[in-house]
Amino acid sequence: MTQQDQGATSSRRGGRFRMPSRTGAPAGAGAPVAASASTGGRARAVGSTSRGIRQVTAPITRSIEQVAGQTEGVWRPVAGILRWISPLGWTILALGLVCWFVGARWGWTELLMVAAAALLLFAICFVLALGRTKVRILAEVDPRRVVVGDPATGRILVTNEARTPMLPILVELPVGLSAARFVLPALTPGNAHEELFVVPTSRRGVIQVGPATTVQGDPLGLMRRTLTWTERTELFVHPRTVALESLGAGLLRDLEGSTTEDVSMSDLAFHALREYQPGDDRRYIHWRSSAKAGKLLVRQFLDTRRSHVTVIVDPDPEQYRSGHGKTGQADRDVERDVMAANAPTAIQADVETAISVGSSIMVRVMLDEQDCTIVCGPQKVTKSVPQVGLDAMSRVEPGPVDLFTTSLDAAELAPDTSTCFIVTGPHRPFIELQRAAGQFPPEVSRVIVVIDPEADHGIRRGGGLVILTLATLEDLRTLLVSGVAR
Repeated sequence: MTQQDQGATSSRRGGRFRMPSRTGAPAGAGAPVAASASTGGRARAVGSTSRGIRQVTAPITRSIEQVAGQTEGVWRPVAGILRWISPLGWTILALGLVCWFVGARWGWTELLMVAAAALLLFAICFVLALGRTKVRILAEVDPRRVVVGDPATGRILVTNEARTPMLPILVELPVGLSAARFVLPALTPGNAHEELFVVPTSRRGVIQVGPATTVQGDPLGLMRRTLTWTERTELFVHPRTVALESLGAGLLRDLEGSTTEDVSMSDLAFHALREYQPGDDRRYIHWRSSAKAGKLLVRQFLDTRRSHVTVIVDPDPEQYRSGHGKTGQADRDVERDVMAANAPTAIQADVETAISVGSSIMVRVMLDEQDCTIVCGPQKVTKSVPQVGLDAMSRVEPGPVDLFTTSLDAAELAPDTSTCFIVTGPHRPFIELQRAAGQFPPEVSRVIVVIDPEADHGIRRGGGLVILTLATLEDLRTLLVSGVAR
């Protein structure tokens, strides 16, 4: 018997018969093909079932939507009334119904008394929440824009416009993440009541004030009926800035720019006449003066130049001394919670200094009536006024950014930049700063401002960059004049 016949015989004795492969492949090679076919069939079956279910339920869904649209005038007021009931109110109502059912089912008198008391209490509280409140509420904050630490006060004025006296009600006014609550006294028709409140401005940001709502209900809190009376307003808390000296003229020649002391042969600011020299443009020969002097005289001008300053602020706390090493998820959660509490944190202290530095430069450039573009994270402002720029800086939230992408965006917004400032921390690699500054043409002055509270302020140059290191915001005035003017 051959070896192949012996294998076939042994397979029969084991209860299974396997045909030998004619191609030399293993005996189990056909299993994956069968499994794949089975899986494909199952997937087609599931897809067919899903389409069938959708075909069946689609008419039902359309019918429900049609009925809901036709009866909206009925169920929407009912849904609005049901929203008055607080969780405690639902609990009392459920207790009353359950006690009523059990007491009536088994004749339990005590439960019937509990049910009657609960349902009566619920009905009384519901009646107290009824009624139409007709008031006029004025909520305002003055001023709408403040600097960090400056006081900001607001007032809320409530006037009863109904023909009947108004019972005491609760007025709530959200201020940031907290809410101011005022219990108004009873007001006769036409009378008004005013309340004052203070808005905390300990950190930079945008504080949402409002909308003002009245809360009408019962003393037990079973019902809570709220009505909104005002719109939401924003209080801008601007970053702190310092007064800087003028940064001077820029590098781009512009006929509408500022006059400099540089003599030019073609501009609008006339300076003087000089004797003609070979190679001078004959268009600038002053013929009347030349006739009087007996020799050719040409006009001389003063250059007029325009500055377009671009400021890039790095809002990444990891690049600064105060936020370095805070990479754990727990630390980031703590930082977010503390920031949400509207309180200053040491983690973002240097970031706030950087934002103040960038804002100070922006304000100075705009006061000089020169163009300015400022980019900080998602906030981008170009060729605007100081108020709009400071509003945008108030909206900045510290977080990681790609400095190279940010510089690309700034270069697209301001292709005619003459001076570029990049404000960052000491932990940003120098190669990244060079790449970011390299997005601007070579003739652009590139200044890196490094915020480092532990370093001595100073000026150094390297790699085509002017690097200013400052510890506090107050150092900016001296360093900026010395570093940029050279």
